[in-house]
Amino acid sequence: MGAVQAWTLVFVVITFSLYIYIAYASKVKDTAGFYVAGGGIPAPANGAAIAADWMSAASFISMAGIIAFSSNGYAGSVYLMGWTGGYVLLALLLAPYLRKFGKFTVPEFVGDRFSETARIIAVISAIVVSFVYVAGQMAGVGLVFQRFLGVNQTLGVVIGMAIVFAYAVFGGMKGITWTQVTQYSVLIVAYLIPAVAISQKLTGIPIPQIGFGQIMGELNALQTEFGLDAYTGAFTQMNMLNMFLMTATLMFGTAGLPHVIVRFYTARSVRAARFSALWALFFISLLYLTAPAIGAFSKFNVLNQIPGTGVDDVPDWFASWRDVGLITVDDLNGNGIIDVVGGLGEGTELAINNDIVVLAAPEIAALPAPIIGLVAAGGLAAALSTASGLLLVISSAVANDVYYKRINPQATEARQLMVGRFAMGGAILVAGYLGINPPGFVAQVVALAFGLGAASFFPTLFLGIFWKKCTAKGAAAGMAAGLLITFAYMIWTIPIYGGSEGIFGIAATSFGFVGMLINFAVTIVVSQFTEKPTEVMQQLVEEVRYPGRSELVAAHATGALDEELLHGEHHDHDPDARHP
Repeated sequence: MGAVQAWTLVFVVITFSLYIYIAYASKVKDTAGFYVAGGGIPAPANGAAIAADWMSAASFISMAGIIAFSSNGYAGSVYLMGWTGGYVLLALLLAPYLRKFGKFTVPEFVGDRFSETARIIAVISAIVVSFVYVAGQMAGVGLVFQRFLGVNQTLGVVIGMAIVFAYAVFGGMKGITWTQVTQYSVLIVAYLIPAVAISQKLTGIPIPQIGFGQIMGELNALQTEFGLDAYTGAFTQMNMLNMFLMTATLMFGTAGLPHVIVRFYTARSVRAARFSALWALFFISLLYLTAPAIGAFSKFNVLNQIPGTGVDDVPDWFASWRDVGLITVDDLNGNGIIDVVGGLGEGTELAINNDIVVLAAPEIAALPAPIIGLVAAGGLAAALSTASGLLLVISSAVANDVYYKRINPQATEARQLMVGRFAMGGAILVAGYLGINPPGFVAQVVALAFGLGAASFFPTLFLGIFWKKCTAKGAAAGMAAGLLITFAYMIWTIPIYGGSEGIFGIAATSFGFVGMLINFAVTIVVSQFTEKPTEVMQQLVEEVRYPGRSELVAAHATGALDEELLHGEHHDHDPDARHP
C-alpha cells in the first residue's frame, strides 16, 4: 500500500467512525426527531448542516472540473452564479414562510395548502428529483474509493451505501444533522488547505482568490497557444440563451429542492430559519469563492506539465488516474506525444474526467500524501452528507405522505418509524444502483435534478405562499405539467438516451427554467377557472407572510382549526395534527 492509499485509509476510518458514533448517540424514537430533528437545531449548526447538505459531490468533486476543463472558465461560471444565487431566493421568498406554516415536508405543505391530489404529485416530484440527485452523489463516492483505495467503483458505491445506512436509518434527521455539521468541517478543511498550498506554490500568495487573479493572463496565453478558447472568453462554448437559461434553472432549482427546504424545519423558530440561511450562505461561500481558483490552478498545472510529453513519460499522478480510466490518452497522430492543440476532451488526444480535478489537484501540485488523503475524505464527506439528506426526503415522502396520510392514518409512532426506516433502506438500494450506472458525470446529473426541482416545486411553493387565490387544481395541474414536460425533454436530449439537439438548441440542463414557466402558466390559467380556496385558507396564507405570529397561524400550527373551515367540506381530511 502506497503512502497516498495509507493516509486516505486513515482519514476515511477516522471520519466514518465519527459519523457512525454521532448517529448512534443521536438515535431517535419519534417521528418529529426522525423527520425534522425535533425542530431544535441552533442556527449556526443548522447553517453548517445546510451547507453540507448543499455542497454535494457536485460542488466538492465536480464543479471545479466543469469550470476549468469542461468549459473555458467563463461558461462554467453558470454553476457558481446559479447555485449561490438560488439561496437568496430561498432565504427571501420561501424558507421563513414555509417554516411558519409548520409542516414536516414539502409534500405535506402542498397537501395542507392545496389538496391530497397535489400532495401525491408533490411526493412523486420529490422522489424523482431526489433519486436523480442522489445518483450523482453515489457516483462520486465510487469515484473516490476507486482511485484512492484501489477498489472498483461498484464496491466503492456499496461501501458508501453501508455507511449512509448506518447513520441515516437509525439517527434520522437528528443524526443526519449533527453528522452533517461534522462532515462540513471535514470537507471545508479538505478543500481550503490544498487551495492555499497550491496558491502559495504557484504565485507566492497564500490567498487562493488573489492568486487566481495573478495567473489569469498566463492561463489565457497557454490556452491560446494550444488552440483553445481564452479562459475568460465570453460565449465561446455556451451561447447566451443557454447561459441565461441554465443560470436561472440552477437558481430556481436551488430554491425548489426538497432536501434543502426541509432543513429550515429543523430550526428552532422562524427567526432561526432566517439566520440559518445567513449562516449557510457564509459557510457555502468559503468553498464557492475558492472553486474557481482550484480549477484555474489545476488547468494551469496540466497545460504546463502534459502537452508535449511522451505517452509513456507522463508523471506518476497522471498514470494513476489513467490506470483507473479517468484520464484517457489517444495518440491520434501516432507521434508518441500527447498533443492538445485543437481541444481537450472526448475525441481529442487528452480527455480528463471533470470529476477528478479537485481530487487530483494536490497530486498535480506535488503536495504531501496526507493532504491528498484529506481531500479524498473531504470528497466522501460531501457526497455522503447530501446523499443522506436526499434519502431522508424519499423516506419521509413514502412513510409520512403516502403511508401515514393515505394508507394507515392510525399508525403508531413506532410503526411510522419502522416504515420510514424500511423506505430509506429501499431508497439506498436504488441509489446504489443509480450510482453504479449514472447517466452522466456527477455535476451533470445533479444539474438535471435542479431542472426538475425548478419545474415542479418552485412555482407551487411560491404561488402557495404569495397568491392566496391559487387553487388546488391549478397547483396540481401546474406541477404535473412542469415535471412531465421537463423530464420528457431531458430524456429526449440527454446524449445516452435520445441525443436530440432539442428546441432552439436548449440543453437538457437548461430546460428546467422553461419547465418552470410552463408550470407557472398552467397553474395561473387553471386557477382562474376552478374553485377558489376557502376564506379561512386565504386569510391564513396572507397572515403567514406577516411578521409575528397571528392567532390564526398559531391555531393552524397546533391543528386547532376546523378542517371544513380551512379546506371546505370536499377536502380529504388530513389526520395529522402534529407539527414540528
